[in-house]
Amino acid sequence: MTIDSKRWKDEVRQGYDNAAAGWQKWWKTIETATEKVSKRLVELAQIKQGSNVLDIATGLGEPALTAAKQVGKTGKVIALDISSQMLSFAKERARTSGLQDVVEFKEGDVETIDLPSSTFDAALCRWGLMFLPNPKAGLSNIYDSLVKGAHFAAAVWATPEKVPFISVPMNIVLKETNTLPPPITPGPFSMSDENNLKNVFEESGFIDHVIERINVFSKFDSPDEFTTFTIEHGGPTLRKILARQTNERREQILNAISKGTEKYADSTGKITFQNEAILTVASK
Repeated sequence: MTIDSKRWKDEVRQGYDNAAAGWQKWWKTIETATEKVSKRLVELAQIKQGSNVLDIATGLGEPALTAAKQVGKTGKVIALDISSQMLSFAKERARTSGLQDVVEFKEGDVETIDLPSSTFDAALCRWGLMFLPNPKAGLSNIYDSLVKGAHFAAAVWATPEKVPFISVPMNIVLKETNTLPPPITPGPFSMSDENNLKNVFEESGFIDHVIERINVFSKFDSPDEFTTFTIEHGGPTLRKILARQTNERREQILNAISKGTEKYADSTGKITFQNEAILTVASK
């Protein structure tokens, strides 16, 4: 499938700019679920005190801030994201954590941004590779920016049935609106095939590719809270579909999401989703 790369990136940028306030509202919920992924990526990339690190698609500032704590004052983290609004909150988090002198945030697209060659001791990306229209271009750019022997560690989502906190509400919205599923590439599950993931790394020059899987538990106080979370922090595709609905129809769809997630509730009504992430690391 051929897509208009510029148009796609513009939509992603606008989508995350629009959703940034929702991410800011829910950031503690997000990080409670995902902090162990950030820590593991830093371990896999073998980041040490004094390391010079590149973080791709940093969003709220992760795993850049986790890496910044590891590199200390003698290290440096450059964190990229396509959304200026997401970066604004990431900068605020860095200041609050006293890490503003360790992390430098830059607005940019890893497929096209001019990165210094043979500079970084490690690179990271948490759930960003899946949204690249040309992953090989992005990975090649990362590869060129690394010193010899450096590691690149990334997290992507597994297949839809193993990531219910994304797939369940999306499937309900698609059914309720009679909308065809979005194309598999790019999107949250576009890197869920291990063979394809390995191939794109190898085609970009990376070697010694290793994959592991980790569970990510997303917890909410009720189905309604989860529905609110989904709508307020949702990605570009979900937000675009819902924007086309009348207010009345939108409320019906939200009720359907809440109803459809009740099966994940315990006896107290609290919701837990067990999601699977694929962690991958390779070296230059």
